[in-house]
Amino acid sequence: MGLIDHFTRGTNLSSRQFETLHSGGGFFESPRWHDGKWFVSDFYHHEVISVTEDGNVKVEMAVENQPSGIGWLPDGSMLVVSMKDHCILRKAMDGSIAVHARLSSYCNGPLNDLVVDSKGNAWVGDFGFDLMNFQDPSPTNLVLVKPNGETTVVATEMLFPNGMVIIDDENTLVVGETLGCRYTAFDINDDGSLSNRRVFAQLAPTPTIGTFNDVLPQIAVAPDGCCVDSDGNLWIADALGNRLLHITEGAEILEEIKAPEGLGFFACMLGGSDGKTLLACAAPDFMEANRILSDDAVLLVTTVETAHGGKP
Repeated sequence: MGLIDHFTRGTNLSSRQFETLHSGGGFFESPRWHDGKWFVSDFYHHEVISVTEDGNVKVEMAVENQPSGIGWLPDGSMLVVSMKDHCILRKAMDGSIAVHARLSSYCNGPLNDLVVDSKGNAWVGDFGFDLMNFQDPSPTNLVLVKPNGETTVVATEMLFPNGMVIIDDENTLVVGETLGCRYTAFDINDDGSLSNRRVFAQLAPTPTIGTFNDVLPQIAVAPDGCCVDSDGNLWIADALGNRLLHITEGAEILEEIKAPEGLGFFACMLGGSDGKTLLACAAPDFMEANRILSDDAVLLVTTVETAHGGKP
């Protein structure tokens, strides 16, 4: 039995029902639970918003060049990826905003998701190519951004690094590779560098990298935004499969949740007051040309059995 057969036949299809927490977005990504509320980036409305559990919305930050990954430094400052100019912005507790790091020299495409540890180290990746203009894919870097904004490449040959989590008492970084159909793990060293690269979960065969039109049909599972529960299992969004998957290290699928008709899932996060609310970012598709003038992205929530773990 091949990998694709295994992950088709072995899936535990779920009948969980979602409720709408918030609607009217352009394209939601990078959800986080922080300080008693949800934070999420809206790519095409160019803002980071917060949403309380009862649905009250506040614009936390405007990001002209498209926001993505979100995290917090130990002093409470919020870091936000600014995708198109390859910057990480820092919003201090007094509300002032500054550039925390500039990463253009490391990027082959839009800057994307990040995760921040309790020391203030951030790891961030980029697309590796111009997805929205159907450029041919290419491998790219994973970059460490120190708390003082210093930057260094800590991994290369990443195939569209995307959602990532920190597990094992902050000793392990797990990174989704959208074009690799896998999650890759690294040991985190004391200085934030990475070692012992290995496959955490291979969800489908890794495509042979070639032209855009050659690669796309090979992607059987497309890891996007993700989170980890207290058992060390991941909830992941399959960006091309219109579903959430609950997976173990080693890629056993514990549960599959299909998106509502007409929507896809592009990120998810555990949070809420008990840590067991699973929030999903949903939209009809991810293409900028379709989403940029739209307001049909939604935040959906359901309750699961195992609470949030790790970071973010």
